[in-house]
Amino acid sequence: MDINLDAGDKLELEKTVESTDSAKSCGSGLLEVFATPAMIAFMENTAMKLADKGLDPHHGTVGTFVGVSHTRPTTIGMKVKCCAELMEVDKRKLVFKVTAWDEEGEIGTGTHERFVINNEKFMEKLVTK
Repeated sequence: MDINLDAGDKLELEKTVESTDSAKSCGSGLLEVFATPAMIAFMENTAMKLADKGLDPHHGTVGTFVGVSHTRPTTIGMKVKCCAELMEVDKRKLVFKVTAWDEEGEIGTGTHERFVINNEKFMEKLVTK
């Protein structure tokens, strides 16, 4: 298994916040604002897509840790960007700095860890579970 990624590699993604991303829709609150779980999922997705760029098709990653602060609200319809930066490669553990911001500034930041797996072997283990 080769991991063709280096500390400092980055990926930035952008999306428009939809009503399905709201705290009300996610069940994490009652308001129609960008939900913390939706922001975290966006951060994880950005890190996963960065990791996938450096792995062969038989390997993938699973999230193992998220430590994030959500510091400002974002309304439905606003554009949100996320940047994942690979900070560390420790054997099969990948550590990312993740940052999200909307049209008015930073809305969240933190750390996300992913673990490299062999997709087929991972799923085989679940079948016998």
